[in-house]
Amino acid sequence: MSGAVLTAGGALAERILNVLAEATADTPGVTRIAYGPGERFAHNLVREEAQKLGVAARTDAAGNLYLMLSGRDPDLPALVIGSHLDSVAHGGNFDGAAGVVAGLALMAELMAQGVRLHRDLIVLATRAEEAVWFPLSYPGSQAALGLLDPEALEAKRSDSGRTLAEHMREEGFEPDAVRRGVPGIDAGRITAFVEVHIEQGPRLVAAGAPVGIVTGIAGGFRYVGAKCLGAYAHSGAEPRFARHDAVLGFADLVAALEIEWDALEREGHEATITFGRVQSDPTQHGGSRVLGELGFTLDVRSAEAAVLERVEARLRTILAEIGSQRGVTFELGPRFTWEPATMSPALMAGLDRAATALQIRAPHVPSGAGHDAATFAGAGIPTAMVFVRNENGSHNPHESMEIADLDQAIRLLFRFVTDFDNPSDQP
Repeated sequence: MSGAVLTAGGALAERILNVLAEATADTPGVTRIAYGPGERFAHNLVREEAQKLGVAARTDAAGNLYLMLSGRDPDLPALVIGSHLDSVAHGGNFDGAAGVVAGLALMAELMAQGVRLHRDLIVLATRAEEAVWFPLSYPGSQAALGLLDPEALEAKRSDSGRTLAEHMREEGFEPDAVRRGVPGIDAGRITAFVEVHIEQGPRLVAAGAPVGIVTGIAGGFRYVGAKCLGAYAHSGAEPRFARHDAVLGFADLVAALEIEWDALEREGHEATITFGRVQSDPTQHGGSRVLGELGFTLDVRSAEAAVLERVEARLRTILAEIGSQRGVTFELGPRFTWEPATMSPALMAGLDRAATALQIRAPHVPSGAGHDAATFAGAGIPTAMVFVRNENGSHNPHESMEIADLDQAIRLLFRFVTDFDNPSDQP
């Protein structure tokens, strides 16, 4: 690490994250359910810490939290830094929260150093980013910009079976205003959006770099209730020619998509193909039975829209071929999609310059996971992301971000923001 931990920024960030970890502990990790008690505690904590600094706080109709440090010129569009505060069940403490805390730490550091920006600085803490709770792409940030599809309010939370609208209302917010598309912030009043987030993969650890500058966020499609349907039969009595084996049909699908994945990588494309859940009916399967039905999920991601289209088309061909060869059929069920997002080259260049000036190693890295930043980029707002080194991946209790690395991200933000803060700058 180059330089000491920021007295105002790094120390504040460490303290808030420690409080969050203790208050939302759910062995073996933390749980902050979207529109539930853990997320509520996190939002209240961040609001209280901001108000101690003298920062103005407000919430919108969806419950997103806005912390504003006023600039010299209120007519200038604001710079927004944000992330989310919910987590998956038994997840790690840093996914999402580290980015919100980094924004608040930046405010503390600006105040400690007596720096007042020309433009307003807003730290945004969004709601419900983790799709494990509601089967939606970034409903909090979508609502913040007035872009949430009204039908999304009828999506049911996975643990309660109750709708997003019901949970919003229960928490004291206004789903009817969200339904009408009332934004929490005017997109035209945002000069840029920056999200800090732990890296959810191993690239920065492998590179020995504390932070990374994100090049783009993968889009994707997911089938959460797919099935391969064959016919149940006795393993000894059913000859091979007569079998309609769901397991073998599914195995052919896995093998064929991996061949496609290999081809994409040979051609220089980044993608991921994941079968996250495979299951059979325990009342029907057995050690001496040909399986007649197998359920599975399929998740495909890439930052290139053309790659997603290619895999989708290949998938349809593969399913038809396997169906003919194995005597099985496939039902993919509902399709869940989200769009790729490209980060602003101008903002990336600004982050590069800041990192160079501070002698911080900050390689360019892609994001295979989705983030709220994708909503802002998709709305045409110049957007950037900074990853913080983190061992052991995310969405698990073993996230291992070092506060010293988060401090480097705070220092990088400080330099980037103060360099960026010029009324004539255009990202």
